[in-house]
Amino acid sequence: MRFEVSKVLDAIEARLTTDPALARAVVDLGEVVRYADLDGGRPASLVRLGLLVDALGRYVSEENVPVYVVTPRGLLSDTDLTSNERMVVRRWADDGKVEVVPQVEDRVLEVAEMLGLPVLTRDREDRFRASRPWVTEPGRLLALVSAQGGPTLVARVGRGEATPPVPRSPLGERLLARVWRCPSLSCNSYGDGGDSDSPFADMRTYTSPVSQPPPALRAGVPTCPRHGERLKDVGPRPATEVFSVRIDGVIRQRFVVSEDRAMVVGRAPEGGSGVMLGQWLTDDARKWISRGHVQFTLRGGQVTVTDISMNGSGIRPGGSMDDDARITLRRDESRVLADDDIVELYHAVLIGRSKLWASGGNVQPESVMGEAPTMAFRPVGR
Repeated sequence: MRFEVSKVLDAIEARLTTDPALARAVVDLGEVVRYADLDGGRPASLVRLGLLVDALGRYVSEENVPVYVVTPRGLLSDTDLTSNERMVVRRWADDGKVEVVPQVEDRVLEVAEMLGLPVLTRDREDRFRASRPWVTEPGRLLALVSAQGGPTLVARVGRGEATPPVPRSPLGERLLARVWRCPSLSCNSYGDGGDSDSPFADMRTYTSPVSQPPPALRAGVPTCPRHGERLKDVGPRPATEVFSVRIDGVIRQRFVVSEDRAMVVGRAPEGGSGVMLGQWLTDDARKWISRGHVQFTLRGGQVTVTDISMNGSGIRPGGSMDDDARITLRRDESRVLADDDIVELYHAVLIGRSKLWASGGNVQPESVMGEAPTMAFRPVGR
């Protein structure tokens, strides 16, 4: 049982992010873990986050959909969780996978408004309407309810859309255009890494300026949400572009290309820092696509793709699937991509800017709960 739960938590961890470019929704972890009606189990369970992650994947019809999780500080020592669950939450916090704050509700709404993301919640919009009028917009509040096959998400206001076209707030755009530094040198979001006193200190990761979460605002001042310290503006944030990998009509992965970091995509890029496609490829596609097949770079607002493979690639100008319009890209050849150009690694293995595809194309995304102990679902009230 413990082994199964650990595997589920590892699968959930792969769907957590505080990167503004990748997050698809915001959630209060303290609320989710205590949603006992989902499984009729113990007062608090970290595995319930997996039910919500799965529901979001089904809602947007996409694999590997990341969520921005905000965690109350008290959850790190909450005895309703098992000792292993508390250790996992602390590791997620130290690695910058989740954001730890004293007051969760305000921060969840602040992040959602700045980034233009929906909030995943069990509550009605009445609780938020007075302070955040935007919650009345369709698709901004998604509630977890019971349905055949397990919990699902529905829009609290209006019918909503799977991916509502909500822009970031003007304030969010301004704050995310800058790089911030926290006076606490161990800050994993705006500093050099995780808590130096953590048992995971030797495994801590550094959050690059590109993927910094939005600062909190306290009396109009950009502030570290975890440490409560005033943040220092240290310069402009490198520009980014978000791309999607679409294989056989299904979006399998999103990734970010930034001015300070090129991105390699292939069957299994060396070093583990690129985008690995091998698990979704057919045998023939694996034979054709190199370990590192193409490299994306961003300079001066232009994205350039360079073929680094053995077999070459293709460019579909304007997204056209007409083979007569296809441009062949041979090894070491490069091309600047127009906004609607699509890169083709192999038949039906496509890469393009995320905005090109409105739907993820997958009606039943792979579940993070595949290794979970059997759970009996009880109805969830609307």
